Amino acid sequence: MDLPVADPGTERGEGPLLQCPYCDSEAMHKLAQLLLPGLAAVCVDSTTGDLFRKPSVVAVELRKEMVDYITQRSDTFIADALIESEANQETENEMPEDPFEIVSIFMDDFSSTKRNIIGHVSGWLLSDSREDKIDDFVQEMEMTRFWPLDRREAIAEVLLKNVDLKTKFHCPEKYENEERLADHKQQCSFRPVTCPNDGCRAKVSVRCMEDHDAACPFKVLQCEQNCEKRLLRRDMDRHCVTICSMRPMKCPFGCDSSFPERDLEKHCLEFLQEHLLKVLKVIHKKGHSEELKELAQKLEKYDEHGKLAKARDARPLTNVVKDLEAKMKGEPSS
Repeated sequence: MDLPVADPGTERGEGPLLQCPYCDSEAMHKLAQLLLPGLAAVCVDSTTGDLFRKPSVVAVELRKEMVDYITQRSDTFIADALIESEANQETENEMPEDPFEIVSIFMDDFSSTKRNIIGHVSGWLLSDSREDKIDDFVQEMEMTRFWPLDRREAIAEVLLKNVDLKTKFHCPEKYENEERLADHKQQCSFRPVTCPNDGCRAKVSVRCMEDHDAACPFKVLQCEQNCEKRLLRRDMDRHCVTICSMRPMKCPFGCDSSFPERDLEKHCLEFLQEHLLKVLKVIHKKGHSEELKELAQKLEKYDEHGKLAKARDARPLTNVVKDLEAKMKGEPSS
């Protein structure tokens, strides 16, 4: 399948002006991603209810037709938009300016011409079954590399330049000779550069690099919870929730304190008496508060090896308390 060729530009002087070839890399990639589900929808709708035809059987033919259709529509889009804008100066109806919306409209228009009788029924177009079949066929085409991303990007680049009415996503500059164009390309804000973050292969326009860097999953960052670790942005959430020493936790003994996990040992030591009272109230349900406070103090003094302070939740602390009480009474420990 031949790829469409972008318009080289208007003529001025003795020959055609040389168009800067650069465009927004991420916008081109986003537009390329629209093409596959668009083709899948056309193939599914055109074969719905036909037992002898599957979407994969018509995919090659419909891909060529769709690319030709949306490319031709894009070629005349700006001229048609200007004509319609002049005709509708006093109305509120305006042509869309978003390239993704424009190309989506082109694909919807093409799709409507290929729907069979069942495909024209509104209930089918809105059904979950249709969406599932489209998703399944998209996955099938991705697995078989039926329409590789690089070839879709080549088409998307042409479409983007053709429908980008206000040149937000491609460079509009044109020059009389190669030398001036080469000078411009070295400074063009649309020129593609590779992300410097190790492991990231994304190519992004210079003008978009700051936004990409702010979201790049391969960017190495300091832990958001201020532990000593530096890690990839894509690993940040899992780190903060699972292993970060600074992740917040509540006291396992039920007091109202909350603190970073790494301070658990310090907290258990500082609030040992309070934790002991909670455990003793469960063990000695009929004990008076003053008696339990006195017992807690005796237990701490009797604890020669500091086992009480080493307990990290109520169950091990309860076991240590019972052992110490047994020893204090001269009974064998549990």
